[in-house]
Amino acid sequence: MTRHPLVLVVDDEANLRRMLCAVLGGESYRTAEAASGTEAVAAVQRRRPDAVFLDLSMPGGPDGLATLERLGAEAPGVPVIMMSGRAGLADAVRATKLGAYHFLEKPLAPEAVLLTLRSALELARVRAEATALREALGPTATLVGSSPQMAELRALIARVASTEARVLVSGESGTGKELVAGAIHAASGRADGPFVRVNCAAIPRELVESEMFGHERGSFTGATERRTGRFEQADGGTLFLDEVGDLSQEAQAKLLRALEGGEVERVGGDRPIPVDVRVVSATNKDLARAARDGAFREDLLYRLNVFPVTICPLRERPGDIPELVAHFSTAVTRRIGRPPATVTPEAMDLLVRHPWPGNVRELANIVERLVILAPSARAPIGAAEVAGALPSDGGAARAEPLPHPAAMTLSLNDELDRFERVLITRALSAANGSVAEAARRLSTDRANLYRRMKRLGIEPVS
Repeated sequence: MTRHPLVLVVDDEANLRRMLCAVLGGESYRTAEAASGTEAVAAVQRRRPDAVFLDLSMPGGPDGLATLERLGAEAPGVPVIMMSGRAGLADAVRATKLGAYHFLEKPLAPEAVLLTLRSALELARVRAEATALREALGPTATLVGSSPQMAELRALIARVASTEARVLVSGESGTGKELVAGAIHAASGRADGPFVRVNCAAIPRELVESEMFGHERGSFTGATERRTGRFEQADGGTLFLDEVGDLSQEAQAKLLRALEGGEVERVGGDRPIPVDVRVVSATNKDLARAARDGAFREDLLYRLNVFPVTICPLRERPGDIPELVAHFSTAVTRRIGRPPATVTPEAMDLLVRHPWPGNVRELANIVERLVILAPSARAPIGAAEVAGALPSDGGAARAEPLPHPAAMTLSLNDELDRFERVLITRALSAANGSVAEAARRLSTDRANLYRRMKRLGIEPVS
């Protein structure tokens, strides 16, 4: 189920609060209101929001700047967007020092409100991911397995992490390419900087330049505010280009220029912006063959593939499966509050002998399913449960049949969405969560499938 961000609106004017909440509600944001700084702090203490719109001038209590300071202490990391009809430069400077994300002038334009909020939430997500990586990723702490292949992988990470060389991580879907990229970042001199992930397959072709490099206000229809791109967000850290082989030729050319020059220019901008970014890319394609076929720029491949790292599929290191099963089952039981799960030798033998076409991602999904569906929290998971969870026909999963047309009571659009949701969910299940494989089964491209998943509220399986 899609989780819609919660936005707290703080203003002493009830009409403005209602207007702003209506605009946000129309875009599926959840909202909460506070009429004063005191109410705002109390609201945050009750439930942490994802973002805050805060009025600068509120009579009868702490003003916006004092409230901003309190919110920073109560909910660090939550972006606060200030609103004012008469803010001066001194107020803006002080608010920025106190951690405000942006200033919006009243009267508020709905387009500016929504664009600023999306940018603030994206930046907060990026910062949270960087923090999580620093806390959860020791140099290679979650690269599970004692096989020779994993030992070699750890050695490669240790060797390249301390350098500034660009890295191209290759491997089948589900092998853990993002985890390797995160481990390289966490063991590098940039570990305190941001780790920014870009799913190249999910960016619409017409938005690649804006997504990567940002845009200036008024540069195109809908660009009501300046937006920083992923390169700027990753300044001082690592930019992870996932599924880089799916970039269009036009996007490849723009990426090459940024890598060669060490600077970017926002859409509609008139000056280059220097960026200090280390690029780690990942692909499940043979980019050398794609370059020979003309589908991928050879000069870009040379820039990205300074240090290649290849992750072997899980079927080539079956000895790591018991460790991976223990790792994933421990994580699941902790999350759902159950005692640690165990697996019988017969059940483990079935898991070890399975070919795992979806690799580690498929194994993680199966283990989570087994733990959740275990008949007893303390009884070990047996061979019967494992046999029932493993696909017997190459990964095709059971799905509920579509209703008969005579039983359909929704509108045509709703029924089409329902039908499309079933097809996509079925394909994802059969592909063990791999969006790339699901797109292949549905005879479409990944970017189109990602857009449809987002519209239908289908979350990718991690």
